[in-house]
Amino acid sequence: MTDRHSPAASLLTDDLLIVRNCTFDEIAIGDTAVMERTLRLEDIQLFALLSGDGNPQHLDADYTASTRFHGVIAHGMLGGGLISALIGTRLPGPGTIYLGQTLKFLIPVRIGDTLTISVTVIERDETSKRLKLACLCTNQNSEQVISGEAEVIAPSERIEQSRSTLPEVRLKVGGGLTRLLDHVRPLGRIHVAVVHPCDALSLAAVLDAREAGLIEPVLVAPRAKLEAVAAQAGLNISGIQIVDVAHSHAAAAQAVEMAVQKKVVALMKGSLHTDELMHAVIAHPGLRTKRRISHCFLMQTPAYPRPFIITDAAINIAPTLEEKADIVRNAIDLAHVIGVAQPRVAILAAVETVNTEMQATLDAAALCKMADRGQIAGGIVDGPLAFDNAVSAAAAHIKGIVSEVAGRADVLVVPDLESGNMLAKQLEYLGGASSAGIVLGAKVPIVLTSRADSRESRLASCAIALLLANRYKDAPP
Repeated sequence: MTDRHSPAASLLTDDLLIVRNCTFDEIAIGDTAVMERTLRLEDIQLFALLSGDGNPQHLDADYTASTRFHGVIAHGMLGGGLISALIGTRLPGPGTIYLGQTLKFLIPVRIGDTLTISVTVIERDETSKRLKLACLCTNQNSEQVISGEAEVIAPSERIEQSRSTLPEVRLKVGGGLTRLLDHVRPLGRIHVAVVHPCDALSLAAVLDAREAGLIEPVLVAPRAKLEAVAAQAGLNISGIQIVDVAHSHAAAAQAVEMAVQKKVVALMKGSLHTDELMHAVIAHPGLRTKRRISHCFLMQTPAYPRPFIITDAAINIAPTLEEKADIVRNAIDLAHVIGVAQPRVAILAAVETVNTEMQATLDAAALCKMADRGQIAGGIVDGPLAFDNAVSAAAAHIKGIVSEVAGRADVLVVPDLESGNMLAKQLEYLGGASSAGIVLGAKVPIVLTSRADSRESRLASCAIALLLANRYKDAPP
């Protein structure tokens, strides 16, 4: 936020450490204070939380797309709050007594708009120490969005003190796992071959998913080792089918064979290495499809208004253009399964322009043209887009990017496994994101979780597998 003011209000500085006011005697007609604010999605969400105004016009991008505003707009009183902030901290500043405020809301304010908020002294009453202030908000196009007048009693005493430190607020999108489980539970359990769950974490995850009504597990592992782990961890595996095999390699091969024979409709990784399981999957022609196998993270983070997919962060190390096309197709299929009819797919790169020195930008441009020609269907594809442009309408607006995808992507397609894995882990560990991991492109969904994944992540991954397995009954991959 930046501030400007007239010479007569010179005590109003943009000093980040000190807050000062102007007394009535120091203020003249025509004095002005100005600040700027670029509206973020978080601003709207936080105002909705504080005010209790959950009108979908301010929060639900999918709903608002069909309204006359064609997108999310800010609450009108959010702009009124900015005017109040300018009066309370700048002109006249601390010690001001607010008496009244009129406001006219002229045009909508949208995410990414840069508002210039100004208050100007138009009347002063020496006897009552009252001021009348003309209040105005304009956007980056110099269009008036809010106008009005405020009446205040100006302070008579000098106030100068250190600025208070505002509390840090992190919005958390809650209830995602609960809603997901409630949605899938009526579908009933699916039979899942759990491959070598020979540690307490993976075995406990199996029992959690079974108790949650998601899976009917078949444990494929050395029986003696499995029972020893269960006994040591105090886990009850009685009543669960066990297929006894010699070691983890045999467990992977046996589980794949069970899937080919349709004895199970999904696979779930236990404590063996990912490449051990995936090698067995890829080696058996009975599980292969015409698609490249790829991994998707379904994520939800407090800073973004909807769940989104990151792909590929676990299987394909440095995918070619054709492999990326399949990665996009798989992600679009997953988006359809979770209820996104027309997913917006952002092909990520370091920049948003095509650069012949950067292969990721060339691949992005080619993928977009493939989508234009119908080679990739079912979603809206755009790229190259830098990460900020893909998820932030404000960033896209500042850079002049006009796109149906920019700022509201449902799918983020990364250039390679390293960038995807780092992005997903950063969002999870530093951004408070929750996640579910699933492998697509085979004839059955594959739950591919890490030993470091939370209980919630494992349950969510099983829930996604349940959704996919039910879809594959009617539309085999």
